[in-house]
Amino acid sequence: GNMSVWVTGDIHGNPNRLSSDSFYEQKGFSNNKDENIVIILGDFGLVWNSKESSQEKYWLDWVEQKNFTTIFVDGNHENHRKLNEYPIKKWHGGKIHEIRPHVLHLMRGEVFTIESKKIFAFGGASSHDIQDGIIDYEDADWKKQAKNLDKQGKYMYRIKGLSWWEEELPTDQEMQHGLNVLKKYDNTVDYIITHSPSTSELYLMGGKGLYDADVLTNYLENVKSKTNYKKHLFGHMHVNKAVNDKDICLYEQIVRIL
Repeated sequence: GNMSVWVTGDIHGNPNRLSSDSFYEQKGFSNNKDENIVIILGDFGLVWNSKESSQEKYWLDWVEQKNFTTIFVDGNHENHRKLNEYPIKKWHGGKIHEIRPHVLHLMRGEVFTIESKKIFAFGGASSHDIQDGIIDYEDADWKKQAKNLDKQGKYMYRIKGLSWWEEELPTDQEMQHGLNVLKKYDNTVDYIITHSPSTSELYLMGGKGLYDADVLTNYLENVKSKTNYKKHLFGHMHVNKAVNDKDICLYEQIVRIL
């Protein structure tokens, strides 16, 4: 078919990587946005404020007018509560949140079929920049707590409900849902796309220390062990590095997979 599918790593609220200067291949795309797809492996970051800011609106509209469809799994730098407010629709056989008609959030544990290729998506990851703690936005004196940390030179904190959401890690229900969906596909997919690495990938990439194993890295390890898959593509670690020929971490690179 005429479809093409591309994958890249975290963009953290700055989609400049998708401009035709960086991603020049789009100049050859047809005007049918549905024929070309770009997958972002989490930390999309343009759904952050509880009410869409003018900057977010500008960039989301900019991404929407591109001649491709942009899809993403959630990372840890997203406003998960806000993502959950968008309408849920079916797309290529799996559930998505529609942020814009061609800017879509892939829900956790869903399988999408594109040109007969199966893609299992599972977002989320542990924030590793929270060593100095989590302050609750609901606390009346949250600003004072933040100022105190700043005074001590402790900037590695987040504010729950403002810059950190516990939904960054999956619930038991989401994890079970993923396993149930994989079973429907005989535990066979072409691609596993996530933001977080699995536990073994984390260790093999030398990330231990900065990144720790958690419920999600262990879950992904389990998923990989019982699933026949060709490639696992993940982000989060801000490097372009192949762990082996099947498991690949992406950051600025944009790679064609279909």
